Amino acid sequence: MIAGGIDLGGTKIEAQVFDATWQAVIRRRIDTPRDYAALVAAMADQVAWISAQAGPVPVGVAAAGLVNPGTGLAYTANLPATGHPFPADASDGAGAGAEVVFAVILGTGVGGGLAVEGRLIAGPSMVGGEFGHMPAPAHVVATHGLPVVRCGCGRLGCYETLIAGPGLTRLARHLTGRDLTPPQVGALKGSDPGVAQVWQVWCALVAELLTTLTMTVDPAAVVLGGGLSGIPGLAADLSGALRAAQLPGFAIPRILIADGGDASGARGAAYAALTAAEVPG
Repeated sequence: MIAGGIDLGGTKIEAQVFDATWQAVIRRRIDTPRDYAALVAAMADQVAWISAQAGPVPVGVAAAGLVNPGTGLAYTANLPATGHPFPADASDGAGAGAEVVFAVILGTGVGGGLAVEGRLIAGPSMVGGEFGHMPAPAHVVATHGLPVVRCGCGRLGCYETLIAGPGLTRLARHLTGRDLTPPQVGALKGSDPGVAQVWQVWCALVAELLTTLTMTVDPAAVVLGGGLSGIPGLAADLSGALRAAQLPGFAIPRILIADGGDASGARGAAYAALTAAEVPG
């Protein structure tokens, strides 16, 4: 056992312990609490669990949200940590070999990051990768009469409100009048005409986001993670939608599913922790 990682999302907190081949040899998943004190306690419990399984290994945390570099306080749409000093309180994979890789996490929220030559890129504002909080494309919203609602981040009409897990449910309710979970949409998209339309609109929205990322950075690969990454046929469906949205005659990045599944953040966090531990201080 060489490192531990914790994937902290709006729905679940998954802890994983990795061996020297970067295989998760043991994992533990718990629900994400809805208040801050319970969240900190849950994270401490997961760290203690990793230590009990693997001994004194480095532990990294991949969390949904931002940390203000000046104040050290968290800002997040899907965790009860905004305004709290959460960090103080508590290189391989599907994109291997690609020089420029975008990770797009589609779960309770939407976010990700950019890696160049295996290194995560961060700028002075520390908000890179929060593309779930960019405005959803007006032409798709207008064409389908989609709802424009306030996001958990405080902004209005963010991508996240329509393409995250709750957003997919919102689309299904708006377009069909039915309350469907993302797994239900995934199961019915090939057989139910109404759900097929929901899926088509969802893919069109995500494709617009991927088009923006492609035109801005031109990644070789986009790696999808989060709970929605388990929907059957996701990579192929989004590749088709992205080709339709891309400028005619131009290539699109490879659309891949994260090797670690819906809790791949734990693996990346573990790798970051181990890398940091190996740097001479």
